[in-house]
Amino acid sequence: MTIIASLLRAAELPDSPTARLDVELLLAAAIGKSRSYLHTWPERIVSSEAALTFAGYLQRRRSGEPVAYILGQQGFWNLDLEVAPHTLIPRPDTELLVETAMALLPVTPVRVLDLGTGTGAIALALASERPQWQVTAVDRVLEAVALAERNRQRLQLDNVQVLSSHWFDSLQGERYELIISNPPYIAADDPHLVAGDVRFEPSSALVAGADGLDDLRAIIRQAPAHLQPGGWLLLEHGYDQAAAVRELLAQHDFEQIESRVDYGGHERISLGRLSC
Repeated sequence: MTIIASLLRAAELPDSPTARLDVELLLAAAIGKSRSYLHTWPERIVSSEAALTFAGYLQRRRSGEPVAYILGQQGFWNLDLEVAPHTLIPRPDTELLVETAMALLPVTPVRVLDLGTGTGAIALALASERPQWQVTAVDRVLEAVALAERNRQRLQLDNVQVLSSHWFDSLQGERYELIISNPPYIAADDPHLVAGDVRFEPSSALVAGADGLDDLRAIIRQAPAHLQPGGWLLLEHGYDQAAAVRELLAQHDFEQIESRVDYGGHERISLGRLSC
């Protein structure tokens, strides 16, 4: 007979920086309860089947697999999203894009484009907060498009359209008041690609050429043809890329250019407004 408290005490994840949280999330999922249940009822008996499931989850986590992929879900903003190994795992720092976008535009109807939507996290968060906005979310990976559409349907957000497109390729003639993106921005030789959770995430969602700027260059170059005059381009990038992104924006007719810091104090996003 195994109880919750015993499983929590015995579980070890020595290589995880969030070991306690990981263990609680995995055990809660294995028994089909919330994390708060673990602390409210520590003496409750866990079935043999659930204990085996938990042991399997722990083994996968010890191998480095992210908790989000093990459980197939990740929280972002105020949403619970389905995730899968062909999409990037949404991260808290990316919520800064959502906060900034909502501050830039009115609550009245506008058209917004989310490039490289992955799980649909950014687009769905914006649509949930701004029901009058019409949000288009695109991705070139067909599995990601299907995943984002499943998230959209489950959340019942009818003001989002999910499409297959490599950046702007399928959007000829379309213009928006805001284009937003968290594109790949890691250099091909970055050592972080072979460490931690990132090892399990798709390289197509992470790597962007020798200096990590290839996709940012492409988006900034093409965005003016798809923005309304005075429209905004809002981008996430690497912690050391803000100056380069601001320079790229300046080269392509953007004004009011600035960068903003994430929760760790790094310049994580940059934005600019297309000249009228």
